[in-house]
This record gives sequence, structure tokens and C-alpha cells, in this order.
Amino acid sequence: MEAFRGWRLLVREFGEPAPGPASDPASAAYGMRLPPAPEVWARVPSWRFLAAGVEERRSRTLVNSAKRATALERTLASTNATADRALRSLPGVGAWTSAEVRQRAHGDADAWSIGDYHVGKEITYALTGEALDDDACSELLEPYRGHRFRVQQLLLMSGFRVPRRAPRRTLPTHTPYATRGRS
Repeated sequence: MEAFRGWRLLVREFGEPAPGPASDPASAAYGMRLPPAPEVWARVPSWRFLAAGVEERRSRTLVNSAKRATALERTLASTNATADRALRSLPGVGAWTSAEVRQRAHGDADAWSIGDYHVGKEITYALTGEALDDDACSELLEPYRGHRFRVQQLLLMSGFRVPRRAPRRTLPTHTPYATRGRS
């Protein structure tokens, strides 16, 4: 929820109107926005990221990646393993971020979301009835190598979920002024 909110706020503020009927006030899709271009991301002030709930280490990674957009676009023509190495060579980009980018931009059917807070537990619960860690999940997914992201998606869409045992946590705030006056 926090990530989607931050994305929505930043795209609304720095993105451009989508072409076509979405720019027509009479359209039901009016107000649709395109994500900012890399050169725009690179110029977003740090305080705007904070106001959208994106802390400094994440915004720094995004801005640095935007500055390397041309090099990152070249990874689209490379193998998945080469793309993974190139993505992970950027400061702040780890296994999870690389997998998420390769799923969406590269169409990598094997890039399961390793390192995600929930995914490994959800997959192992669906396959074994126990919520286990990413190492156990990697072992369980090994027979599906080449299609592990597809397996992830199928299992998550199946509806098997680790039972919740507590209410949702409150979302953190990353703005310095939000904690003033609290004891």
C-alpha cells in the first residue's frame, strides 16, 4: 500500500498526461498519467520523495538508476543472467529489485521475487502447508527452473495464503516533521 501510494503521488505530480482519450475531460479515463521520463526522475527533489513516503535510500537508488537509463535499456537485448548482473551492479539494487525489473521489463519467466517479505512464505505455504524462508522456497522452486516466476504467480493467484495472526501494521512515515510532538 505504501509503495503504490508513493508511486501514485510521484506520477501524478511529475508524470505527463497520457495521450489519447485519457486527456479529454469528458473521458472516463481522464487524468491518466504516464510515468516520468528518466531525466525527470533524476531531477525530482529529495523532499518530494520524502513527502510521497519514499525514504532516502530508495529515492537515491531511483535517481542513480534514472541517470543510467540508457545503459539499463541496453540490458533489454542481453540474456537474463547478464541483465541480472548489470542491474545488481547499481548501488541499492539487490536480488529483489533485479527480479522485479526483469519480470516486467525483460519478461523473465524465471525471475521469482526472492527477498520479498511475503512471497517466499506464501509459496512455501501453498506447496507444503508451512511458511518457510527464501532458502526453502528456492529449493522447492528448483524443479521449475526457467518458470519460477510463472509458478509464483500461479500459486499466489490460487488463493492459498499464510493465515494472518495480527492486525495490519500501520504504515511508517519518512518525513522528519511527522514525528514531532509525539512522546
